[in-house]
Amino acid sequence: MPLSWRALEVLIAVAIVARSAFVAADEPPEKRANGWHVHRMTSKLQAGPTEIKVLLPDRIESGKRYPVLYVLPVEANNEHRYGDGLAEVQRVNLHNKHGLICVAPTFAHLPWYADHPTDASIRQESYFISEVVPLVDRSYPVQRDREGRWLVGFSKSGWGAFSLLARHPDLFGRAAAWDAPLNMPRFDMYGAGQVFGNQEHFEKYRVLPALQNCKPLANSPSRLVLTGYDNFRDQHVTAQMQLSESRIGLTYRDGPQRRHVWNSGWVEEAVDLLAELKPSDK
Repeated sequence: MPLSWRALEVLIAVAIVARSAFVAADEPPEKRANGWHVHRMTSKLQAGPTEIKVLLPDRIESGKRYPVLYVLPVEANNEHRYGDGLAEVQRVNLHNKHGLICVAPTFAHLPWYADHPTDASIRQESYFISEVVPLVDRSYPVQRDREGRWLVGFSKSGWGAFSLLARHPDLFGRAAAWDAPLNMPRFDMYGAGQVFGNQEHFEKYRVLPALQNCKPLANSPSRLVLTGYDNFRDQHVTAQMQLSESRIGLTYRDGPQRRHVWNSGWVEEAVDLLAELKPSDK
């Protein structure tokens, strides 16, 4: 049956809206003076506007695909009381040293890399998995497999790095954490309550059980790097012992002690160790 003019107009309008939404999501990023490419994002999974900041190697070879280092923030939005992870990566030249495309997303709430049990605007895990990673995959010459996706963070973002790999071992290949509360027992510590909501929901995200229950990590080459500390040495020791008992590969360094900030000297070692890991066949 032929479409009526009204039906045709509706279809055209829907197509225009859909195309506009697609173009808006893939608009060219802003190029900043420091060389970063910055994508401005609006997502129903976040309570406000966010950004995806990208640092490319100085020289991009035609036809080559590069690993992505996701530099996970510890603060909401663009707060930098603990330094700036992407700026530290750039300062020590890791994007050129290891040939990495480095990506730092922001989040509207304090990032714990989880989805809130009831608030649809606090879906940090879903936002990262379904929007950040796909945008990077389609916008840059990256390796679009798990061996090409690395995670690094400290404190709550060190938790996030290990949590994301444990929950998505086929999406992410390697993760490094520094001075992270990996054995945190309660949902309401360090501002985590605003993301986890309650203890029952938090239990689904507890990092050490998630790692121990992740079958691809057992009896395989190390995909995890855990280095020095400031506040959480005891939790690192517990993590090392439990992962060893579970036969989960871990590249472990007990120290040195450094200040609990991005620029205290730990980032270069952590990323160097990530680069040394062997690909896993699981």
